[in-house]
Amino acid sequence: MTDDTRALIAALGFASITGKTVAGLHDHAAMRNRRLAAQRRGQAVQAHDGDRDLHFGGTLPDIRDQNGQPLLALTLEGHSLRAYDRTANAFYEARVSDGLVQVFDHAAGAWFAYDVQDADAPNRYHRASA
Repeated sequence: MTDDTRALIAALGFASITGKTVAGLHDHAAMRNRRLAAQRRGQAVQAHDGDRDLHFGGTLPDIRDQNGQPLLALTLEGHSLRAYDRTANAFYEARVSDGLVQVFDHAAGAWFAYDVQDADAPNRYHRASA
């Protein structure tokens, strides 16, 4: 579930930090588009993984799965966040910038990048400048 967890953190992180709706992600490591949507309203966030047909949501910092079980703890820090996966006892960090989310997986010791699909232009992904 690590690939799916990193993508979920990227989507929830982008929506939480920017307040913008995520309509999908391009996962650079997997070289594929993910049907993953997320949005924030106040302190509440929700996400839907269309590839797995699963719902997630909660009030920050606590994110639960569709069965109401605690899944993630997300702590926002400006344009970055820290995440703890309660089921896998794993830690992540993420940075959000210009439509790009970079997630550091402490267990893997590596960064993973995701372009965020603009909800207002569903066929275009934001591209971050280098």
